[in-house]
Amino acid sequence: MGYTIAQKIIKNHLVCGEMVKGEEIGLRIDQTLTQDATGTMAYLQFEAMGIDRVKTELSVAYIDHNTLQAGFENADDHRYIQTVAKKHGLRFSRPGNGICHQVHLERFAVPGKTLIGSDSHTPTAGGIGMLAMGAGGLDVAVAMGGGTYYITMPKMIKINLVGKLSSYVGAKDVILEVLRMLSVKGGVGAIVEYGGEGVKTLSVPQRATITNMGAELGATTSIFPADEVTKAFLKAECREQDFTPVYADEDAVYDEEYTVDLSKLQPLAACPHSPDNVKPVAELVGTKINQVCIGSCTNSSMLDMLTVAAMLKGKTVHPDVSLSISPGSKQVYNMLAECGALADLIAAGARILECACGPCIGMGFSPQSAGVSLRTFNRNFLARSGTKDAQVYLVSPETAAASAVTGVFTDPTTLGKAPKIKLPKKFMINDNLVELPASVEDADKVVVERGPNIKPIPVGQAPAEDLICKLILKVGDNITTDHIMPAGAKILPYRSNVPKLSEFCFTVCDKDFPERAKAEGGGVILGGVNYGQGSSREHAALVPLYLGVKAVVAKSFARIHVANLINFGIVPMTLENPDDYDKISQDDEIEIKGFASAVAGADQAILVVKKTGVEVPLKLSLTARQREMLLAGGCLNYTKLQK
Repeated sequence: MGYTIAQKIIKNHLVCGEMVKGEEIGLRIDQTLTQDATGTMAYLQFEAMGIDRVKTELSVAYIDHNTLQAGFENADDHRYIQTVAKKHGLRFSRPGNGICHQVHLERFAVPGKTLIGSDSHTPTAGGIGMLAMGAGGLDVAVAMGGGTYYITMPKMIKINLVGKLSSYVGAKDVILEVLRMLSVKGGVGAIVEYGGEGVKTLSVPQRATITNMGAELGATTSIFPADEVTKAFLKAECREQDFTPVYADEDAVYDEEYTVDLSKLQPLAACPHSPDNVKPVAELVGTKINQVCIGSCTNSSMLDMLTVAAMLKGKTVHPDVSLSISPGSKQVYNMLAECGALADLIAAGARILECACGPCIGMGFSPQSAGVSLRTFNRNFLARSGTKDAQVYLVSPETAAASAVTGVFTDPTTLGKAPKIKLPKKFMINDNLVELPASVEDADKVVVERGPNIKPIPVGQAPAEDLICKLILKVGDNITTDHIMPAGAKILPYRSNVPKLSEFCFTVCDKDFPERAKAEGGGVILGGVNYGQGSSREHAALVPLYLGVKAVVAKSFARIHVANLINFGIVPMTLENPDDYDKISQDDEIEIKGFASAVAGADQAILVVKKTGVEVPLKLSLTARQREMLLAGGCLNYTKLQK
C-alpha cells in the first residue's frame, strides 16, 4: 500500500509514535513562523525555556496583524519581537513587508518540509507542497527550541479536481464549494489532499487560497502536490533550488474521497456568519452592498491583484461602496506599481491599505451599522469585522470587483469576456525588509526591549483532587476563538497584557462574563459541538486560565484549541452522551469527585449537578503525555520538570 503526500512527509519527520490513525505522533519541525498578535507570547515562552538560539532550519517573526498604531502598545510589541528575534536567531519581517502567509509562500516555503505557525492559516504553504500546520504559540516556542510537535495521526481525505475553471470563477469558489460539501466540521481530525488532472490547471497562488481556507474545514492541514507548476513558481521567485517533487503514490489509500468538477463551478459566497453557509452568487444578485474588502492572506497575491485591477480599469467604484485593497506583500505592491496596475486601482477609487491583515482581523475598515460587506477573506464570524450587526459575505476577487462597481451583489460571469491575466516569468525580488539575526558571537550584545504593556504569562496549577465550583458559562455549537477572545483594533493591542485582555473574554456571548468569572473565582465552561474552532490564538486558553477556568466540557473540540487548553493546564472533557448538555444550566453548582485522579489515569469522570443530583458522565481523551502536562499545571511547568 502506497503513501499519500502527507503520509510521506510525516514518515520522513516522525520522531515518535506510529502512523496509526488516531494515535499520537511526534514530528520534527523544519520551519516556524509567528505573527505579532501571537508572537509576543510565543517569544516570552521561548525565553522562559532558557534556550539561547532557535534550533530549527528557519524561523521567521512577522509583523502583520497589529499594525494600526493608535497608541504605544503595538509599536512596543514590534520592538520586543524585533530585538528578541535578533538575539535568538530568527529572521524578522518588518511592518510593511507583508502578510506572513503570503510572504512565507513567496520567499521561504519549501516542498516536502514541515512548518508550524502561531496562526491558524499557516496551511497556506500547503499550496506549495509543504506540510504546514497552525499551532498555539507555546507549541511553536517548543519547536523553536528543538522540541517535538505532537498531533493525533489524522485520517486522509482526498479531493479529486477535474476539468478547468471557467472565466470569472476563481480558487475561492473551489474552497467555498468544498466547505459547502463538508462544513466547518468536515475536516476535523483529517488532512485534506488535492489531486486529479484539474490540479495542473491551478497556479500556486490559487492552490494557496484553497489550502488557506482548509482551516475553515477544521482540517489539520491541506496540501497539494509539488509539480511542474510549483517548480515554475519557485523559479519565478529565484528559488528553483528549493524545489523537490512531492506526489502521492498511485496506490495511496484515503479514508474519504470527493470530486469537484472545476468546469461546473459557479461563483459562490459564504453568507453570514459562517464560512460554510454557502450559496451561489446568482441567488444573491441585486442585494445592495456598502463595502468591499479585497486582500488578506487568502486572496492578496499578484494574480488576485492583477485580476481586480483589470476588472476595475477605466471604471469607478459605485458611490455607495467603499472599496479597500490590501496587497499581500511588498513584492506584490512593488510589482503592481511597476506594471501600472496600482494606478488603475487608485483611479477607480480603491482605498489602498498597507500590506497587512487589516480588516480581516478587525484592524480598521469596519463596516457601517448593519452594513453589507463583501470580503475576499477567510472568516465572517459574528462581530469579527468590528461591527456586530454587519452582514459579512466571503467572495472571490472576481465577485468582489464586479460588485464594487455596480453597488449590488453581481455575478461576474454575466460581464462577458474576462480579461486575460498573465503573470511575469520572474518576480521582483527584494528582501530588504527581512532582517537577519545577530551572529552567535554577537547575540549577547543584543538587548531585548520590553514595553510596559508586556505583562507576565499566567501559569497553570495542578488540578485539585475534587473540583467543586459553578458552571460559569454555557454556550452553543461552533463557538469560535473570536467568541472566546475577540480581535479588533480596540482589543488586539492588549495581546501582551492578559489582565487587560481578560476584560473582553467571551463578551461577544455574555458581556458580564469577565466580572462574573472573577467574582466566582473561576469555574467550568460548557460548550457544544466544535468548541474553539477558528484561530490558533492561545489567548483563548490563556485568558480563561487567568480568570480561573479549571475545565471546559463540550460535545466536541477543535484541534488547535484543545491543544492550547492542555498547554495551559485547563482540562478538556467531552460529554459521553451529548444529550446530557440539556441537563446542566449556567450557574449550576457542580462537583467532579476524583478530578485529579481522573486526569492522572481515568478515561471517565462523573459531573454531579448538586441541586438536582443528576450525574453526567464525561470522557477524558488524553494521551499519557497530555495527562502529565495537566498534572503539572501546563506545558511550561511540565517542560521545566523535564530538565
